[in-house]
Amino acid sequence: MADLMRKLSLNGRLALTAFVLGFLALFAGTPYHGADATINTKELSLTMAADADQVGVTTLADWIIQGKSNFRVVDVRHATAYAEYHIPPAENIPVAGLGQSSLLHNEKIVLYADDGVRAAQAWMLLKAKGFKGVYILRGGLDAWKDSVLFPRIPGNPTPAQAVEFARAREVSRFFGGTPQALAGDSTAARQVAMPKLTMPASPTAGAPKKKKKEGC
Repeated sequence: MADLMRKLSLNGRLALTAFVLGFLALFAGTPYHGADATINTKELSLTMAADADQVGVTTLADWIIQGKSNFRVVDVRHATAYAEYHIPPAENIPVAGLGQSSLLHNEKIVLYADDGVRAAQAWMLLKAKGFKGVYILRGGLDAWKDSVLFPRIPGNPTPAQAVEFARAREVSRFFGGTPQALAGDSTAARQVAMPKLTMPASPTAGAPKKKKKEGC
């Protein structure tokens, strides 16, 4: 199962997970009622089909730069990995701790891990618990490194590509990244030193100024 999950795309992983949950639902009715969770496989399938469950890394970067405060970024990796580097202003809530976290059902929550597998697990768990505004960071931390921290410009760029890279360079510097002036191997970004964990210009970005009460 683990090898199969690694070979599938993010939506493929989610679809496979939904299939397994749907199989369990045959024995417990639909939606499936666990100890304190409800799984509606039809709703989850529609969400995945519409690609409405994901947020791109450049979109998230723009939200943070703009100082938006209507969302929370949650790193669902282990604490050790989080301490080495995490997206500012992400908070660390490993998958196993989501059930006891302070997350509210009416918040917009962006989940990420290194890739999409663990984030997909977290997404499925929160959706089963009735969270509506839950999203997965498309491509996870790997995509954040490639597109935000260490963007690369292709050889002999067109004018449009040069303009796009100029914008990407500014975003990269905002987050302490290192723009790559030359095209390179797809693993090149991971060989560059990660930026120090200092919060960029907007210290309140990504964290609600005041938590809304449940039901408001």
